[in-house]
Amino acid sequence: MKFNGLVLSRSTGDVKVLVSAFAELGIEYRISFSVSETMEILAQGHHSALVVDFDVPQALQLASMTRAMTVKHRPILFGMISAATPIAELFESGGNFALYKPLDMLQVLHSFRAGYAFMQQDRRGASRRKGETIAYLEIHSGIVPALVEDLTEQGLSVQAAEPLVPMRGLSLRFILPGTAQVVHATGDFVWTDKAGRAGLFFTNVPAACRRDLQAWLKKREGRRKHTDTHPGFEVRVGRRAMVAAH
Repeated sequence: MKFNGLVLSRSTGDVKVLVSAFAELGIEYRISFSVSETMEILAQGHHSALVVDFDVPQALQLASMTRAMTVKHRPILFGMISAATPIAELFESGGNFALYKPLDMLQVLHSFRAGYAFMQQDRRGASRRKGETIAYLEIHSGIVPALVEDLTEQGLSVQAAEPLVPMRGLSLRFILPGTAQVVHATGDFVWTDKAGRAGLFFTNVPAACRRDLQAWLKKREGRRKHTDTHPGFEVRVGRRAMVAAH
């Protein structure tokens, strides 16, 4: 499936980061500077991803309109938000992933790859690989356990017993499967849903924990023999995360 993106933003700096990410992942894109222009482009043809700067006037209305589109034509919505925009507002308006301003290249790449996996998974109807460990998330109401469904060096996706309230600067810890090594990290939610699933992007991992995580991932990847490929991507079987092809 061809993956293409449409961007609504007037920030030159943020657009440069997005363009670099699109180039690295081999994604075609278009840039729009107004809500009306974006709506016209969406009406003309399907786009896999829509990146909306929520600081642009009427961005919320655009997000609501996108949510009303049929599933077949609805793009994955990435919302660019600043500190002044509550992350819950993004998800309530129909956003799927959060991109925090000023944009960080690693977080943008992580979110785009997760979004592509999300799209591929919906198309194939594939089931997710069950988690092998529990993450303990420190939120305002206390410590919440959640099943880890996917783990990469940049972040993880989890399944909790109830919907998680999106927030930034979340502290968490988990044991690397098959080991006694505990990884501590701080992260931001980049997506959540009403079923209790969520994705977090690591914003800080202590050096020792990062070394343990890298070693565990390297060992695990060495045991993987089957892969599914897509132009510009290598899709790791049973995982939602994508890595750019070399």
